[in-house]
Amino acid sequence: MLKTNSIRLSALVFVLFACNPAVEESSPQILLKNQSSIDLKDKGVIIDFKDLKSEANKFLHIADAEGNSVAYQIDDVNGDGIPDQLFMLVDLKADEEKSLDITWVDSQPKFEQRTAVRFGKRDDIDQPVTPRQEDLFFSHELPKSMGYQPYQTDGPSWENDKVGFRHYFDGRNSKDLFGKKTSKMSPKDVGVNDKGEVEDNYHVMEDWGRDILAVGNSVGLGGITLLKDDQPARLGVLVDEEMSNIYQSSFKIMAEGPIRSIMEFEYRDWDAFDRKYPRIVERVSIVPGMYAYKNEVMFEGLHGDEHLAVGLVNIHNDKGIKEITDFDDWVILMTHDAQGYDKEWIIGMALILPKGQYMEMIEAPKSGKLTDSYLAKMKSESEKTIEYYAVGAWELSEDRFMEAAGFERYLRDLVAHLEAEVSVSIQ
Repeated sequence: MLKTNSIRLSALVFVLFACNPAVEESSPQILLKNQSSIDLKDKGVIIDFKDLKSEANKFLHIADAEGNSVAYQIDDVNGDGIPDQLFMLVDLKADEEKSLDITWVDSQPKFEQRTAVRFGKRDDIDQPVTPRQEDLFFSHELPKSMGYQPYQTDGPSWENDKVGFRHYFDGRNSKDLFGKKTSKMSPKDVGVNDKGEVEDNYHVMEDWGRDILAVGNSVGLGGITLLKDDQPARLGVLVDEEMSNIYQSSFKIMAEGPIRSIMEFEYRDWDAFDRKYPRIVERVSIVPGMYAYKNEVMFEGLHGDEHLAVGLVNIHNDKGIKEITDFDDWVILMTHDAQGYDKEWIIGMALILPKGQYMEMIEAPKSGKLTDSYLAKMKSESEKTIEYYAVGAWELSEDRFMEAAGFERYLRDLVAHLEAEVSVSIQ
């Protein structure tokens, strides 16, 4: 809530200012209060950018009481070309109150790069891959029909300082997992050889890590579809098909910054259940410090007898799935097993789902175009957004993920972090 200073022109204040003309009005401050009883590290805080009263041709600087710079970025999250949101990361002790000073400076502050998006495409088999910010293709423009794979890593990949993911934007629309062994961002040329050609070079171990998850015909880790009578219809097709059931698919990088990256996928005119769904939107975002990404999903044109299904790949999992329901706002579905390509690594995976929309977990059919998945069945309304988190934790990232108990403890801490509230005011 925006607060403004009011100056009472009392006689005492008038005298003080008259006697000391060097006194200046203090800088604006952001006041934070941790409303929870847990310590918070890298807690995301969002402020409406217009509340900051920016100065022309100046850059924002935010500092704590000790003068330490606070990492932030300013994004256009509604896509109208005008910056509208300040996002920053803060550390707060349990119940702590903290004030941050706002000043406007001549140069842009620099922050450590802790999130990134990688997206490249070639327009012909003989052309090199070039970086792109967005893309659009139609139902007949699939790798099988064109005779080559146009996309670097089969579609966009995104990461933070803990983990990486990718989306098969080549018609399959499933989501994959990159394990990381370093907090640094992985190279921009992953998935491209020295000739600029698309190449699968990310299934071998590198210093930064590698692709670690077998996805098959599932929707992967956090991929989506719809259910009708508990039967799924794949949002897209398999790799060997020449025509998609989605008329138009588009992708855009909305923001790529040091502490937050945001991407948007849009699907137009999807044929499923002998119906046509005019528009489906996924907005994926990632911030530092967590082994997870956030997805916001919206369907238009629902008839009322469908349910959103969020998937959790189930190919190399022999230990089943665990449902954790003792949180106020969220439900956790978790798996933990040797889930690497050849069962060579322990991987913990989870969905963190809004409790108010979660109904039950079902399994995908054993055959068909969508298999090998646990599916979280959600209450769904047309044009209503559902938000959830998809988590991937590799044993080579942290030793605690080798054991199911360690992974579950991490998930519980993460949900407590998500549920914790921080009050924000400006004065």
